Amino acid sequence: MSVQLLISCVDKNIPELIKKLQLESPAVIVNQCDEDKEEHVKEAGFPVDIYYRNERGVGRSRNLALSKADTDICLFGDEDIVYVKGYEALIEAEFEAHPEADGIMFQVEVTPDRKTYQNDDWGEVTLWNCGRYPAYSMAFRREKLHKPGVKFSLLFGGGAPYSNGEDSLFIREVIQSGVKIYKSPVCIGEEIPRPSTWFTGYHEKFFYDRGVLYHFLYGALAPVWGFRFVFTKRKEMCLEVPWVKAFKLLLDGIKQGKIEARKEGNV
Repeated sequence: MSVQLLISCVDKNIPELIKKLQLESPAVIVNQCDEDKEEHVKEAGFPVDIYYRNERGVGRSRNLALSKADTDICLFGDEDIVYVKGYEALIEAEFEAHPEADGIMFQVEVTPDRKTYQNDDWGEVTLWNCGRYPAYSMAFRREKLHKPGVKFSLLFGGGAPYSNGEDSLFIREVIQSGVKIYKSPVCIGEEIPRPSTWFTGYHEKFFYDRGVLYHFLYGALAPVWGFRFVFTKRKEMCLEVPWVKAFKLLLDGIKQGKIEARKEGNV
């Protein structure tokens, strides 16, 4: 069993990035920049395949990395994660101990203001709780994920038309395809704080983009979940945009989501 790290980054110095990641396994790195080329090198004895692409979009680059993966186990990584010493052995041990798992959400420590999950024990990740997990905590059996052919959306995330949500949508579709995902308390890394690549405040675009995402996540129930989201968090989020207007923007986003879904042939 071997673990391969899949990294999407933007205009990075790759040798410096590899050093920061504390790489201890093979890797595929897609660097969004201003040129198109490939490099295949070895770092600390491990093969690293580097794809420079003159394009933008985290979904696009993650899909490329996923298509180039060729080991038993793959781990979606991120450019601001520092991995613990021995992370490959920790990941391998969890998969060996849990043959029922096609994918595992590992613990990655983040700052309190960005914490959306805490894995205190082993358990299944379902459609009801998958929205709290980031892709960068997910390792998976490559063949199990390649078989259904699920890909990251090109509509959401850094470099895409709409704000974040690509992780939630991807993980949800993976589970719907029959892939079994579990959560593990084993910690494999720590996030280095940096400015958000997508969040610039609770402004009009934030609520509109959230509406687009909610159509893809919840379909006909999007207005219900959208109202719950805005109303319950209004004291925190609606200082700049009144909550009634925020909800109307979200509804407009849901309408746009329907248009985008028709374009993709996924009504």
